[in-house]
Amino acid sequence: MQKEQTRYSRLAHITKLINTKLELREVLEHVTAAISEEIVHCDSVGIYLPEENGDFRGYVGKPEIINGMTLDMHVIDMEYDLLAKEVVDTKKSIYIPDTSKDSRPDPRAVAGFKIKSLFALPIMYEDELFGLVFLFDYGIPMDLKEEEIQTVEAYVNMAGVAIRNATNLTRKENLIAEKQLLLDLTRDLSMCATMQEALDICFSYVGKVLNNPNVGVHLLDPLLDKLIKPASLSRDSDWTEEQWLETHKKTDFDQTNDLVLQEVVRTKKMILIPDVFADSRPNHEVCTNFGIKGMFMIPLVAMGEVLGALAIVELEKEELHFKEADMQLAQSIADAAASTLSNLLYMEKQEMLIEERTSEIRIKNQELEKVVAELGSLSRENALILNSAGEGIFGLDLAGSITFCNPACESMLGYETGELIGKSYRVIFDIKEAQRDEAPHCEPNQHFIKKNGESFPVECVISAIKEGDEFLGEVVTFKDITERNQLESEIKYLAYYDSLTDLPNRVLLNDRLNQALSEARGKKQQVAVLYLDLDRFKLINDSLGHSYGDMLLREAAERLKVSIPPNAVISRQGGDEFTIILTGVKSKKDVLNVLEHVMGAFAAPFLLKENEVFIKTSIGISMFPKDGDTAEMLIKHADAAMYKSKEKSGTYYHFFESEMNHRNMESIKLENALYKALDQDELEIYYQPQIDSKTDTIIGAEALLRWNHPTEGMVSPVNFIPIAEETGLIVPIGKWVLENACKQLKGWQQNNPEMSVSVNLSGRQFEEDDLVSMIKGILEEQELAPEFLHIELTENQIIKNSKVTIKKMKQLKKLGVHISIDDFGTGYSSLGYLKNFPIDFLKIDRSFIQDIITDEDNAAITNTIITLAKNLNLQVIAEGVETLEQLEFLKSKDCFIMQGYYFSRPVVAEELAKKYLN
Repeated sequence: MQKEQTRYSRLAHITKLINTKLELREVLEHVTAAISEEIVHCDSVGIYLPEENGDFRGYVGKPEIINGMTLDMHVIDMEYDLLAKEVVDTKKSIYIPDTSKDSRPDPRAVAGFKIKSLFALPIMYEDELFGLVFLFDYGIPMDLKEEEIQTVEAYVNMAGVAIRNATNLTRKENLIAEKQLLLDLTRDLSMCATMQEALDICFSYVGKVLNNPNVGVHLLDPLLDKLIKPASLSRDSDWTEEQWLETHKKTDFDQTNDLVLQEVVRTKKMILIPDVFADSRPNHEVCTNFGIKGMFMIPLVAMGEVLGALAIVELEKEELHFKEADMQLAQSIADAAASTLSNLLYMEKQEMLIEERTSEIRIKNQELEKVVAELGSLSRENALILNSAGEGIFGLDLAGSITFCNPACESMLGYETGELIGKSYRVIFDIKEAQRDEAPHCEPNQHFIKKNGESFPVECVISAIKEGDEFLGEVVTFKDITERNQLESEIKYLAYYDSLTDLPNRVLLNDRLNQALSEARGKKQQVAVLYLDLDRFKLINDSLGHSYGDMLLREAAERLKVSIPPNAVISRQGGDEFTIILTGVKSKKDVLNVLEHVMGAFAAPFLLKENEVFIKTSIGISMFPKDGDTAEMLIKHADAAMYKSKEKSGTYYHFFESEMNHRNMESIKLENALYKALDQDELEIYYQPQIDSKTDTIIGAEALLRWNHPTEGMVSPVNFIPIAEETGLIVPIGKWVLENACKQLKGWQQNNPEMSVSVNLSGRQFEEDDLVSMIKGILEEQELAPEFLHIELTENQIIKNSKVTIKKMKQLKKLGVHISIDDFGTGYSSLGYLKNFPIDFLKIDRSFIQDIITDEDNAAITNTIITLAKNLNLQVIAEGVETLEQLEFLKSKDCFIMQGYYFSRPVVAEELAKKYLN
């Protein structure tokens, strides 16, 4: 008894250390100390954690030094240590009481330390492997008892919790750092005036993230048949840009003979080649000339068009390797830079066009001035030249009267031939009253007046007409620049306004917000920033198409315009996000009044051609000066508050609070990947058997969804099921689970005709009108009797939308399908629905079973649930049965149907059949 109290005390102490967020190493040192104190015959305890390359290296243990080597110098070699490999593969503990009779342990370690017995355990949490633990002796066998094995496993489970917490904290810190880096990048790019500035910023950020300064860019050259040509190189590179370009020139670089660049442009996806000479795609001549040993190519894509590609190369190490997270972050940097480059490229082209046209006018003006200066009078030849000029030309005498004009002048001003001769220059020049007595002169913003009184902008030059030293008059050459001004206005509009909604864009919003903040500081007023995001917008885009999404955004913008005060500023941030600035705010009440109108704008459905859709919005609010004193900080905090609002369904708002977390970028990546998971066969169904403990036979199995991500491995349902429900993906995924589970059950029934399968349905699936018909169709297709399909719902799902849910439940019951209440006792626990709803089974939640032996309250609750079910003629299934003591307790209370780790973890269909059905 004293020993058990000591053990519980140690476990409680370690739990307290975990909850106090102590450093991971210190917590794990306590775990190894507890194990060594508990298992007195154990001479060594070591905890090994995984490295990036998949090896396991010593982290903490006792003793700290063995044969002159510290624990962190020891790396497990899976080729020799077959025991470690098996523990990693099976994720199960293995105890070897006699190493002389077992060939799996590393023979070098067994011989070197004279190990007689060995105990290896995986450090697990929620089916995820975090490390390994080894216990062994130095010549005297440990002779572990079952109780000691369970004790060690309990301590190791605590280590799993500690490592999981530390891992999550590290991931969270990395995500925050990544988001801040992207915010800094966006800010820096918004300040760029030239493409080279944007490229330098892109090089700097990519080099920092990948810890590699050798970054170059190949851009699309529209003048050379749209070939990708070397354009610019990072200033920190081992090469100078001049050497880099010259080497490409000598190699006669061409995109048509570079398969890597072609693939990046074609697929619009990044490519990592660790060893260029082990891959047939790279241009080996170029690689040899540059000394390139590995390369990483990132596409620059804006608005679906490829602008070029970034090339990051390794010049020293034999191979190039990057973390997947760093590569994804580098791709995000490239995407942001590509958007800026696209805008700058457009503006640069327009400026070049304007400069080219202006230069043409200047050259022609100079030529005409020379002609007029050399000729005292107009000959027939000179008149022909004058008449053929495309610019307007007219001459003035000393009194300011028009002496001649060419056809282009008369045409642009709207006069008949010869009608202008003898008239004063004042009929053409738009002259202010204060300038009436001044000689004619051209101003930067000069306007001429047509015969009909219409004014239009011109670019003009006035040159003197001289004969020797005598001044004879002046000649005016002008060009109509209306089209050019419109082009400049267009460029200015594109720089400051969103072309889809005609709302200010982020650049103009930042300017307006900074003005508002400056004014608010002087008047000591408040400013509110509202950050809005349209819910389910991606679903509209994916289901109806992007043209419908654009229609929705335009309509949403119009509704928002009329729902805000006249002095408020509304902007489209991009995608389906909008920002509203409220000035002169006295209190939160002023903001709430506006919020009421904004939310009301989304009450009516949106009519997209013949499709009527209801769209809500999630809103985050930050306040100046409480939540920040800069535009960037206020928008950032309003964005964080908006994601807090996303946690509740329907239009909802949230004011920023300092303890809010930043948006979890990992969940965003998961959401994007989940859209592809079903199509790419990444989803799997595991089955956990349901056992009748009276006969010790299997009577059914619960189907449990798993996601085997191609790069992240097994993703916990806790992480992706909420995303699937929020995005609506749970509907097609749920149908896929039902179809495959019923198909699998039909196969099992060939050996076990009474076998059943349980499938969990979400509340979102119950909202679908065709749920019952869909289930009926699946049963008929598989020729499966309905009573062998058990549908599981939670209490909260039933209560949340009881009217719709009970209707569907009755229809399913009428069909013959059995219905189970999952996690009973953890939700509303209303006894009313047990009597009124068509229920067949109650599943006692694992949280009650876990402490049923030691916790009298849990034991009493479990007994009450069993008794209640009997009185209502309901079957009871106990979940989470893990020990023989729990099994015996439940059997003593007449609960015989069970599932849990005592019988089996969730396994694939083949493994379940092999263990129970053959």
